[in-house]
Amino acid sequence: MGKLLIVGTVAFDAIETPFGKTDKILGGAATYIGLSAAQFNVEVGIVSVVGGDFPQEHLQMLEDKNIDTTGVEIIKEGKTFFWSGKYHNDLNTRDTLITDLNVLAGFNPIVPNNFTDCDFLMLGNLHPAVQMAVINQIPKRPKLIVLDTMNFWMDNALSELMEVIAKIDVITINDEEARQLSGEYSLVKAAQKIHEMGPKYVVIKKGEHGALLFYEGNVFFAPALPLEEVFDPTGAGDTFAGGFIGYLASTHDISFENMKRAIIYGSNLASFCVEKFGTERMESLSREEVQKRLQQFKELTQFEIELG
Repeated sequence: MGKLLIVGTVAFDAIETPFGKTDKILGGAATYIGLSAAQFNVEVGIVSVVGGDFPQEHLQMLEDKNIDTTGVEIIKEGKTFFWSGKYHNDLNTRDTLITDLNVLAGFNPIVPNNFTDCDFLMLGNLHPAVQMAVINQIPKRPKLIVLDTMNFWMDNALSELMEVIAKIDVITINDEEARQLSGEYSLVKAAQKIHEMGPKYVVIKKGEHGALLFYEGNVFFAPALPLEEVFDPTGAGDTFAGGFIGYLASTHDISFENMKRAIIYGSNLASFCVEKFGTERMESLSREEVQKRLQQFKELTQFEIELG
């Protein structure tokens, strides 16, 4: 069984989409990544921080999914990170209404002793200094380090971000972020530039238009499943990343061929995440549902053609 350590936010979100709105609900990159990776036969641990206002039942739910939460620091006198956003009608664009860093502002991550020997490390979207602090606490380099980041860090902590990017194997970012980081409009050229920064593999997420995997001049494309119902895209990218690294950790195979399968698993799990608000769908998801939808992905992309 692979050992996967996830670093990221465990948080509160308040979300408004054209289909409704929520009060404060469970969110955070590490939460989504963990729930997605927990679909596989993997030992999963989270490093994060929450305040005294964070309900014990949320941590218990993660534990019930076999996610180790000993690395989640609870600052009793502090408040949990809170994000509020409103999505536009196309669901691809959103406005951030509130970002309260709270306990995240002074977060000093501590890797639990039972995860310093992790085989796989997932650096969720956080300040690059926090991501680097985690890398530095792991004595033996993991088999694979995956980084997720966003344009906010490119704008506000670029030099620290570049130091982290130089130390990782896989970067997952969206198309807009890939263009910003590389200065290239073409995603093929953007991936080439990002390869030169350090990562062997570049995964570019395109939301409802699927995802691209680049490796040594090779490109693989995974579609997103056309869905009847999309309620809330929050966490879909993190769910994708969790499915991607969860599958790789469960198979212990980091070849390009297996990464293609991991991309499909990531897209598959992300397609469930968007069907309900917050983490609700991921909390109730069964293995049978995952397998059934994998079959739909297979049918979506398979075809016979005569080449002559």
